[in-house]
Amino acid sequence: MMALSDVALCARALVMIGAAPISSFEEDVAEAEIARMLYPTVRDGMLAGYPWRFAGRGAWLSRLADEDASVSPKDCSTLFALPRDFIRLLSLEHEGGKIAQFELRDQAVQVAGDSAYLSYVARLPEGSFPAWFDLALMARLAAEFCLPLTESSTRAEYLFKRAEDQLREARLADAQQSTPHAIEDFSLISARG
Repeated sequence: MMALSDVALCARALVMIGAAPISSFEEDVAEAEIARMLYPTVRDGMLAGYPWRFAGRGAWLSRLADEDASVSPKDCSTLFALPRDFIRLLSLEHEGGKIAQFELRDQAVQVAGDSAYLSYVARLPEGSFPAWFDLALMARLAAEFCLPLTESSTRAEYLFKRAEDQLREARLADAQQSTPHAIEDFSLISARG
């Protein structure tokens, strides 16, 4: 399957519900208006809804200047800027290990300490989505587009069930993209001896 753009993903989802495909979000038709309004939210929701391996990224965060940080002087925490492509936080670490306490703020994260390494899910260009994620996204878009375009709640309900099945398959495919993590330092395993 070739890499699909945002418009191509929406066009295929529209075909799935029997609607006319679009070639631009700027077309003066209901299909384009609905796709333009719903697509970014559905895409970001699907990316944020699961710790996708294909969208996983990591970065040392940049400290925000003191004037940018709305932190009281008594507070010994630091505000770090989140990457522009940030969708979902997976973990925060520093040289000493995991950071257990943090607070997400508008495009920033507040932590105690002088450094922070962020593992996160990123908003990627559509052309870098694997085929199995494209299929799940198209199924979800078809479900979302169905009610406003066809007014058929029965059909929309069916499409949402189908989208959930596609999402399960995509999660399974994504999980198979790397070696499973071993369970280490688990008290029940060590208790067995």
